[in-house]
Amino acid sequence: MAKREIVYKDHRFAIAYELEGEGIPCVVLHGWGSRKEIMQQAFKNCKGLQRLYIDLPGFGRSSNDLVLTTQDYANLIDKFLQAINFPKEIVVGHSFGGKVAVLLNPKLLVLLSSAGIPTQKPLGVKAKIMLYKMLKPFGIMKLRNLFVSNDAKGMSENMYETFKNVVDEDFREVFAEFSGKSLLFWGEQDTATPLASGKEIEKLLHSTLHIFPEDHYFFLRHGKEICEAIRKTYEKL
Repeated sequence: MAKREIVYKDHRFAIAYELEGEGIPCVVLHGWGSRKEIMQQAFKNCKGLQRLYIDLPGFGRSSNDLVLTTQDYANLIDKFLQAINFPKEIVVGHSFGGKVAVLLNPKLLVLLSSAGIPTQKPLGVKAKIMLYKMLKPFGIMKLRNLFVSNDAKGMSENMYETFKNVVDEDFREVFAEFSGKSLLFWGEQDTATPLASGKEIEKLLHSTLHIFPEDHYFFLRHGKEICEAIRKTYEKL
């Protein structure tokens, strides 16, 4: 593992990363609450691609003490890639990483069960949000973990505020404005980013959706197959 320090908004960020394989340069971004190792596990047998695995700021071994937006994440990763002189030929993004990936505007965008299409919250979740907002002025912040989703538990305050910034973003316009080539891969049983979201993004990107029978982490079982599809698609560009 290596680290590279960059400065963004007058703050220093130590970005952890690993470079594996040889071939076409490919940036690989994990989802919210995850880290680069899960992506490495998925694509460890990938051939023909030089994979750059990155811990997004605030996750894994990459630092963050600011409240960020998804655009901030894209700006940070863009600056980091420039610092290490790594091109944006192919960018693969899982879940939240998919939103960062499309903002990077790569030559080939690869989305794995990407976030970006807001879904209707269950009534119970809406009730918890309303109760939290009512109790917040009375010091209920100390009991935050009783109210937040599993994706937000145990976070620092700045990462929790970052989570609130990014969790319900509507990226329909961003997807529609992307003009490069794209590949979409999805899990049929995904409940975090439902298949219906994938089908909507497919239309917005004018792309083709590849569906696998598993859940949000379907790519852990199909990394080699996905890698081959990425390589073949890029070689035709």
